[in-house]
Amino acid sequence: MPPTQCRQPATVPGPHRSDLDAELTDDLASMVAAARRRAVRDGDRQIDTAHLLHALLESDPEVRAAIGDRRKVARLLGYLVQRSIGYGLRWQDSVEDSGAVPVPLGPGVWSPAAAEVMAAARRRARRGRHGAARGMDVLVAVAAAPGSRAVEVLRRVGVDPAVLLGRIALTEYVTRN
Repeated sequence: MPPTQCRQPATVPGPHRSDLDAELTDDLASMVAAARRRAVRDGDRQIDTAHLLHALLESDPEVRAAIGDRRKVARLLGYLVQRSIGYGLRWQDSVEDSGAVPVPLGPGVWSPAAAEVMAAARRRARRGRHGAARGMDVLVAVAAAPGSRAVEVLRRVGVDPAVLLGRIALTEYVTRN
């Protein structure tokens, strides 16, 4: 079977795959590809923030370290793995919205919330002057996205997004100074 390549339609607002890939580290571009594959494989209508969180946790040790508690990381992965067989079934027929203009649905299309998370990660990377967006940039953007599916999963396992953001900010401050 030939590989499936998912492209975001040109009519969808927000970053296109080529625009996005140009502003990511190689590791993060690989993570985004994993999130895209997971969404397509699971039959989801869009790549959402939970797909991003799942791929981040699987691929980035710095992200797992930011969560801190290995048991919570394991529980997060457990919830995210279950999305296609139970936990996330209620999400299948809905769109993760960010309040933005509705977008078309289809394999490989970003949910409005996920598109905003990725845009916020790129802005954070530019402000931090470390060039391309990294996993921690995406984690910060995910944790700062109230009402997103990823935040719902974080809260469900006892990870308070505000506390997580504070811990990341403190770690980055200590590292810089």
